[in-house]
Amino acid sequence: MTSKLPVSVLIPAKNEEENLPACLTSVARADEVFVVDSQSEDRSIEICEEYGAQVVQFHFNGRWPKKKNWSLDNLPFKHDWVLIVDCDERITDELWDEIAEAIQKPGYSGYYLNRRVFFLGKWIRFGGKYPDWNLRLFRHAHGRYENLHTEEIRNTGDNEVHEHVVVESGEVGYLKNDMLHIDFRDLFHWLQRHNRYSNWEARVYYNILNGMGEDGTIGANLFGDSVQRKRFLKKIWVRLPFKPTLRFILFYFLRLGFLDGRAGYIYGRLLSQYEYQIGVKLFELQEFGGQLNVQKSDAAEPTAEAEQSPAIASAKAQS
Repeated sequence: MTSKLPVSVLIPAKNEEENLPACLTSVARADEVFVVDSQSEDRSIEICEEYGAQVVQFHFNGRWPKKKNWSLDNLPFKHDWVLIVDCDERITDELWDEIAEAIQKPGYSGYYLNRRVFFLGKWIRFGGKYPDWNLRLFRHAHGRYENLHTEEIRNTGDNEVHEHVVVESGEVGYLKNDMLHIDFRDLFHWLQRHNRYSNWEARVYYNILNGMGEDGTIGANLFGDSVQRKRFLKKIWVRLPFKPTLRFILFYFLRLGFLDGRAGYIYGRLLSQYEYQIGVKLFELQEFGGQLNVQKSDAAEPTAEAEQSPAIASAKAQS
């Protein structure tokens, strides 16, 4: 048997019974696995226990911190290195072999992992979806997820999804082997997730347009790493018109998404729809001072007399 690696795995979860078996199988080489659950109502907890993972319940207060930062602050990790893995992600044997060597290198505090995103059973290799770098392996005492100041927006979930880890000290490297992003759930769940994500993205757009929420983040830098370059380009992107159409053109034509066949076309159309959702929610934020689903407080409540029909009002006037 392959010996266990001195790595603590952190898996955030909620109602993930379809994805957890493959995910937990892929992290079996880690010496310690924590699943931080949000009161799942399916078989998630039972599956975790079958695979020997430790289950911890997270109760979200609706604001900050969210699940991953809370876990980094509160879980009793046995090891210096932590690996963050979502339920729809898989760590390959080749990547584990590389991790085993990487954590032995002196001077390093974190590593970026590249993801292969699969959609409708196909690797979305084009359209700008690959490479997709995420800092997931790091010394847990040195790294925390950034706060992009979106916590007051409802229905974004209790987990950091698009935030990135900021490593306070030490070198940061890149691993060569990919992790796999394979969601075993259907398109209903994809649309459901992205409805929540668009709430979050709309607030990020709003913050950029109003010069808010940059302290303590990875920052935006055209000459920085790949994530910082994306942040720099997003500052330009949020100011462009016709973003839903532009996003499809960028994904499908300019970044060659058409080479991924039917799956690439569907993915590109869904991304365009997602961009439209972000745009209308951004409009809502701008209308209501940075809040979603808020009615204007200065609107007068209709009186009971005003709600009556003209005929009833006329009859009262004549009496």
